[in-house]
Amino acid sequence: MTLTRILPTLRRSIPDPIALDRWPRATRATVGDLEVGGVSLLRLADLCGTPAVHIAPASVPGSNGTVASPTMQAGVVVVRVVEASEHFAGGVRMLTLDTDLGALDPVWSEARLIGRASVARAIRTHLGPAPGLPTTATADLPADIASGDLIALPYAALTDDAGVARPLSGWLANAATPSPVDDVAGR
Repeated sequence: MTLTRILPTLRRSIPDPIALDRWPRATRATVGDLEVGGVSLLRLADLCGTPAVHIAPASVPGSNGTVASPTMQAGVVVVRVVEASEHFAGGVRMLTLDTDLGALDPVWSEARLIGRASVARAIRTHLGPAPGLPTTATADLPADIASGDLIALPYAALTDDAGVARPLSGWLANAATPSPVDDVAGR
C-alpha cells in the first residue's frame, strides 16, 4: 500500500510509484506522465496517435531499474479509452480501449493513467478491446477515468534475428504468413 493509494489527493504533488523492474530502464514517473529514456509518453501519443509503442532496454530483474539488460528489450504501449462504463457491476468498472492488447501480454498491474493527475480512489477495472469481446484483463485504476484518457502499460519484448524488437508473447503465433501471390512473385 502506497501513500498515493491511501490518500489519492497526493497524486497532484507526487507521482504514483512504479515497479521499475517491470518498465524499460530509464523510466521516470512524473505527476501526469511517464518518461522512458527521456521520451515523454504523452508527447509520443500526441505525435503518433494511439496505440503508440516505445521500445527501450529492459531492466535486469532485481536491480530496481538501475541496470540495463544486455539482451532483453521492454516496451510501453499507450492506449486511449474509447468508452468508460458508468455502471459498477459488482464493484468493477469496464473500460473499452482503442486496441486489442491480448497478444501483447502487458503487465496489467502496472497500468498507469497519464495526461492528468486523478485524485479518485483506484478501483478494480476490466479493460477490453471492444464491447461484446472478452475482457482482456483487470487492473486497479482511478474511478474517474473517462473516454479520451490515456493509459500506459509496460510489456516484455525480445529482439529477433533482424534486430527488430517484438512483443515477447504472441508475436510469432500472430505473424503474417506470406500469400501464395508473394510466393509466386518471389517476394
